[in-house]
Amino acid sequence: MIVGSGKFRYRVNADWAKLPAGWSFKEVGGVGVDGNDNVYVFNRGEHPMMVFDREGNFLRSWGEGQYPRAHGVHMALDDTMFLTDDGGHFVRKVTLDGKVLLELGVPGKPAPYMSGEPFHRCTHTALSPQGYLEPLAAGRKAGFAPFPAISQRCLNGPGRW
Repeated sequence: MIVGSGKFRYRVNADWAKLPAGWSFKEVGGVGVDGNDNVYVFNRGEHPMMVFDREGNFLRSWGEGQYPRAHGVHMALDDTMFLTDDGGHFVRKVTLDGKVLLELGVPGKPAPYMSGEPFHRCTHTALSPQGYLEPLAAGRKAGFAPFPAISQRCLNGPGRW
């Protein structure tokens, strides 16, 4: 099967990911690729983050028990990623091996709907060239986090906003 159009046409390879026996993705919320072409699959199965090389060989997994409803992945230029969990109501900045560097929102405690507080079903993030993090929820802004200021408060480990 070919998808896309124009110069951006791709052949689907349904057998690309070589999962360990008995493992499955369940529902994939987001996919990211690092600078070494490793593929990070954020999914709602038992193993929320599965990492593969470019040929689809399984490398490792992490995040078990930490992401109730994996949803979005944003790869940053500094070999970190922002993961959103819309069921857990949080955003985490993590290293490529899953170490939490920053946590925004309180896991399991949604903010009141449309309150502007972090977060109520945050689904994705975008990072501006100036380093500002823009959390999004179902096509609308979920709040605005001036990330450089937050990161200064959290240099000594995970923080809460």
